Amino acid sequence: MAYTINMETCTSCGACEGECPNKAITHKGKLFKIDPKKCKECVGSFDTPQCVEVCQSGSCVKLES
Repeated sequence: MAYTINMETCTSCGACEGECPNKAITHKGKLFKIDPKKCKECVGSFDTPQCVEVCQSGSCVKLES
């Protein structure tokens, strides 16, 4: 599984992009995207996904099921 950006709640703050250790988060204009091939949910790097930790709204990043 990988995390995704919920575009309905994303405020385009950009906090998550710089925190991703795998550089899986990119943006085009104000649209942010998480590349599922690069997202490793921070396993091996952190105890919790860093994009979730820094999300200012707390609801932009979600685990895709």
